[in-house]
Amino acid sequence: MPMSDTDIAGVLFDLDGTLLDTAQDLGFALNTVLREQSRDALPHALIRTAVSHGAAALIRLGFPDLDDATREPLRQRLLAIYADNISTHTRPFPGVDTLIDALDARAIPWGIVTNKPARFTDPLLRDLGLDRRARCAISGDTTAHPKPHPLPMLTAAGHLGVEARDCLYIGDAERDVQAARNAGMPCVIAGFGYFGEDDDPQAWQADAILPTPAALLEWVTARLVLVAPCA
Repeated sequence: MPMSDTDIAGVLFDLDGTLLDTAQDLGFALNTVLREQSRDALPHALIRTAVSHGAAALIRLGFPDLDDATREPLRQRLLAIYADNISTHTRPFPGVDTLIDALDARAIPWGIVTNKPARFTDPLLRDLGLDRRARCAISGDTTAHPKPHPLPMLTAAGHLGVEARDCLYIGDAERDVQAARNAGMPCVIAGFGYFGEDDDPQAWQADAILPTPAALLEWVTARLVLVAPCA
């Protein structure tokens, strides 16, 4: 899907691993559960590879020898710990916050589409002051279907007041690209996000893979529609 220099009229972000670096707080929750079960904590680098896939993936990583039924109480415990420590270390990725500033300065509407449940998304955004800036936050349980279904993407584009084809989605997982394609949106991959050893972003056929927040900033701002800055 080739893009001209003035195609982007709105921007949507995935949350974990794209807009926000949430790995440390989620890692704390997982390692707390592991210690409670008399198991060794896992290194941050390993936990980071599973963060984009949610709490169930984190618990599978920490307890590979257990079946799903046995893991479920541990998953619930992880979520409870995470809820109590949701913004201790989480911040926007350095450089991504600069992109948000650039969007606001140019009056480009932006929002969030994540599979994270709203009971975590909403307080996290409030803690970081992003709820007052994002035009919308579509969580995994906001619509009838999560990503890769197109409904969350189309719902978000509607909140932005932008046609899907003019709205860029930025994510770090294959389902992000699939969701964008299903909705008819252009999509780029945040190459600094949370990738597992089996992930192959080159095979996902996004419009671009941007290896750093600085590269993402340059790529996106070069393609924004020309809108007068806010007074």
